Amino acid sequence: MSSNIHAMVANVEVDDLDTAIPLYQELTGETEVRRFPYRDLELALVGPFLLYSGPLEKYVSQNGTVIVGSLAPVLEALGKAGAEILEAPNEVPNGTRVVARHPDGSVFEYMQLRA
Repeated sequence: MSSNIHAMVANVEVDDLDTAIPLYQELTGETEVRRFPYRDLELALVGPFLLYSGPLEKYVSQNGTVIVGSLAPVLEALGKAGAEILEAPNEVPNGTRVVARHPDGSVFEYMQLRA
């Protein structure tokens, strides 16, 4: 599914990297995870998602938009991960979108752009 994600804008605050990383691996199809410290934060890069855990959460947004080629694999991955669908797939002016709350509490809009 990693080739399905074309672009995204998101830094994701999580309580525990070890718990959150598997969800993002499922969403992206990525097996490689880069973990590294930065100041008081613990960071992990999973595909296009930058996850962080630490005291600087007020400086980083936990919401984001992910542009995908197809919503079907995203919905499947979200279902497997136990995410809550806040807004079912619906048509918006520039495409079709779904909004989901991940088990870690972060909220993402997944957008399939109109052809």
